[in-house]
Amino acid sequence: MSMDNELIMLAGQLGQALKRAGLLVATAESCTGGWLGAVLTAVPGSSHWYDRGFVTYTNTAKREMLGVKTETLTRSGAVSESTARAMAEGALAASHAGLVVAITGIAGPGGGTPEKPVGTVCFAWAGRKQDTRSTTHHFHGDREAIRRQAVKTALEGLQQLVESLPVKG
Repeated sequence: MSMDNELIMLAGQLGQALKRAGLLVATAESCTGGWLGAVLTAVPGSSHWYDRGFVTYTNTAKREMLGVKTETLTRSGAVSESTARAMAEGALAASHAGLVVAITGIAGPGGGTPEKPVGTVCFAWAGRKQDTRSTTHHFHGDREAIRRQAVKTALEGLQQLVESLPVKG
């Protein structure tokens, strides 16, 4: 896991936007294994806007820590927008954050299927005053490249979400 400057710069910009909005953020990570949380906390002063992170690598952890239902995991799989949405909503419920992002995917090199090849990563963004939104990306490269792209996508999605909020006045 490399702490590259681009990711830290994006995290810093996000932190400034969160601070202006008076919001805390939380993370729910599976395939990125805490990388997003590490990038966010690499920013000095992140304790003002980063509440907590959940690293839920196994289905059991997703159920126990985030309240993801067994039926969701069985029906849709751990790598699905349904699971990402449940992870995000569970992290929102289990934190003081106003915004949350969840990441679940297949970073490889193994674990892919024809339906969900290596590089399939599902994201969900949730907030207390907006609808949860989710998306699926198909990234290319080795394990580290896929995970890095997932962290970057999560940061960019949070930034867009913060920028879409009404300005506090």
